[in-house]
Amino acid sequence: MINTYTSYDLVEFGKPLEARERPMPVPRGTEVLVRVRRSGVCHSDLHIQEGFFDLGEEGKLDMGERGMKLPQALGHEILGEIIAAGPEAPDAPIGQTMLVHPWIGCMQDDCLVCMSGRENDCTRMRAIGVVRDGGYGEYVIVDHPKFLVDIEGLDLDIVTPYACSGVTVYCALKKVGVEEMNPGEWIAVMGAGGLGLNAIAIAKAMGFKKVVSCDVDPNKMQTAISMGADAILDTSREDALDELRKITGNQLLGVVDTVGIPVTARLSVHGLIKMGRYVVVGLHGGDFKMPLPWLPQKSLTVRGSYVGSCNDLRELIALVRTGKVKEIPVGSRPLSAASDTLDDLKAGKINGRVVLTTD
Repeated sequence: MINTYTSYDLVEFGKPLEARERPMPVPRGTEVLVRVRRSGVCHSDLHIQEGFFDLGEEGKLDMGERGMKLPQALGHEILGEIIAAGPEAPDAPIGQTMLVHPWIGCMQDDCLVCMSGRENDCTRMRAIGVVRDGGYGEYVIVDHPKFLVDIEGLDLDIVTPYACSGVTVYCALKKVGVEEMNPGEWIAVMGAGGLGLNAIAIAKAMGFKKVVSCDVDPNKMQTAISMGADAILDTSREDALDELRKITGNQLLGVVDTVGIPVTARLSVHGLIKMGRYVVVGLHGGDFKMPLPWLPQKSLTVRGSYVGSCNDLRELIALVRTGKVKEIPVGSRPLSAASDTLDDLKAGKINGRVVLTTD
């Protein structure tokens, strides 16, 4: 019987991850124990590793001051085999490999959003890999079998990032609203990293007809074209706004910003037409500024979108099963390469996504 397992933990903010031996967790109540087979590497993990999010003029959101306790295993895109369950989870799918929905709320009876299936909007979130130990370890505890998603028959490497990268952009695209698009209107996706590429592939599967990918890396933008982008824009151009208007015929109705910096924000709100929708999911940071009269005069919608619910993830997996969602490039590395992979991600060396594997 295994008594310990290895995890690659954040021990000190701003420092590389460290390998540590941990006692094997025991599932209690409704909990299930998952043997991690895949764990995606997300850009959010870089911010957590650094220990803060950039709030621009408001300073920093300090992870330590917000209650994050170290050491902790990061990793919130988790796929694994269910190997044990607590006494209150008799129907847990023991032996099956499932995708984990990590965006778990407080699960309290007095929490209206959790009780309505919007656990990602809970103000007392207990997200796996963010405030609790995650998938950069060989085992992880999940609160309840209802947070497990069936992915039988799907490629394990490809499907793992849908737990964050995929469901995040899927929810943002739902907020843009494909059913409200007129023929000839465009959406723009800011950024062509893992989130941006998934946004393009999923947008096309959802029925968005015209998508422009906006980035500064020519290689990533070429990949965006293979994902279905109808046009690309180098946002480092001095005339980027004029070029965006030219590409879209000045018919840009929606933007999904997977970067979230002042440059992409300004390009978005200046490029949108009347009734335009700007949806931000990127967490790179800084300040958002725009002329306030534009909100009523242009009838703009500016909103954030934070990951997604378990129901959203199931909807996305159902869409993936139709075969309409193109697969973004996903590379695999051993779990022991977690820290080096974060370094490569920070240096911009990763095109698409990387998943860590224990197989």
